[in-house]
Amino acid sequence: MSAASLVTRGQRSSPLEVAYETNVMLLIISTSTFICASLLVMGLYWLAYRPRSVAAERLQQLEAQVVGEPAGVGVIPVKEPNPVTVLAERVAEPINRLVPPSAAEAARLRKQLMQAGFRGQNAPLTYRAMQLAMLLWPAAVASGFVLMAHPLDATASLGILGAFILGFFLPRFLLKRIMKNRQLHIQWGLPDALDLMVICVEAGLGLNAAMMRVSEEMKEVHREVSEEFGLVNLEIRVGRAREEALRNLAERTGVEDLRSLVAMLIQADRFGTSITRAIRVYSISLRTKRRQRAEQAAQTAAVKLLFPLAAFLFPTLFMAILGPAALNLIDAFK
Repeated sequence: MSAASLVTRGQRSSPLEVAYETNVMLLIISTSTFICASLLVMGLYWLAYRPRSVAAERLQQLEAQVVGEPAGVGVIPVKEPNPVTVLAERVAEPINRLVPPSAAEAARLRKQLMQAGFRGQNAPLTYRAMQLAMLLWPAAVASGFVLMAHPLDATASLGILGAFILGFFLPRFLLKRIMKNRQLHIQWGLPDALDLMVICVEAGLGLNAAMMRVSEEMKEVHREVSEEFGLVNLEIRVGRAREEALRNLAERTGVEDLRSLVAMLIQADRFGTSITRAIRVYSISLRTKRRQRAEQAAQTAAVKLLFPLAAFLFPTLFMAILGPAALNLIDAFK
C-alpha cells in the first residue's frame, strides 16, 4: 500500500472516530487539570495547617502563660496565628535559605516594618514571601491572558514587562504608604498625649506611671501612641534602662517630633531639671506645629483640587455649554 493511499484513508476517517478522539482528548485535559488543581490545593492546605511539633506547641503555651501573667496596662494579648501569615512564612523560609538577604538589607527591612507597625519576629519572612508572590503573579496572569488572546509579540512582551515592574514596586510602595500613615497618626496624636502626661506628672505621678496612664487613656483615641507608650512601659518593667527604652521608642517610630521629645526627656532626666516644665513647653510647641501643618494642608488643598476639576468637571461644563452651539453650527453649515 502506498503512502498516498494511507494519507487518503486517514483523511476519510468517519465522523464517529473524530468525535471519539475529541472526547478522549477533552477527558484527558479535564482530568489532568483537576489533578493539578487538587494537588495545588492540598499542598497549600498542608503548608497552612500542617501540625506543628510538640516542642513548638509547648513553647507557645509557655509564652502565652508568661505574657498573660502580669495584669495591667501595656500587656499585649497573644493572638491566634493568621493562616495567610503562616502560609507566607512557610513559603518564605526555603526562599531565605536559598537566597539569604544581606545584613544591611535585613536590618533596613526590619526597621521599615517596625515603623509600619509590624513588629513580629517573622515579619521580614512574610514580607519577602508576599513580595515574591506579587513579583510572579502579575507576570503570570498577564502572560496567560496575552498568550490566549494572540501570539507573543512586542505588545505581549510590553504587557508582561509592565506586570513584572508593577509587582516589583507595589509591595515597596504599600509598605512605605503604611509607614507614612502610621507616622502621621502618631504625629497628630502626640500633643494630646503630652497634655495628658503634663496633668499626670503635676498630679504627683512619676514619668513611668504617667506614661502608663497615657497608654491606658489613649487607647480609643490614638491607638498608635498608646501602643508605643505601652511598649516603653513593658521594656522598663522587664529591666531595661529608661534611656534605652526611650531611644528604642524613637527608633521604632521614626517620627521626628517623638525623637526630639525623647532627647528632651533624656536630658531632663540626666541633668535633673523639671520634667513637667519641659513637657509643657514642648507640648505647646507641638500644638503650634500641628496648627501650622493644618494651615499648610488647607492652603495646598486648592492646588490639589485643580487637577481633578480640570480633568473631570471642566470638560463636562464645556460640553453642556458649548454643545448646543456646536450642533447649531453643524446644522447651519450643512
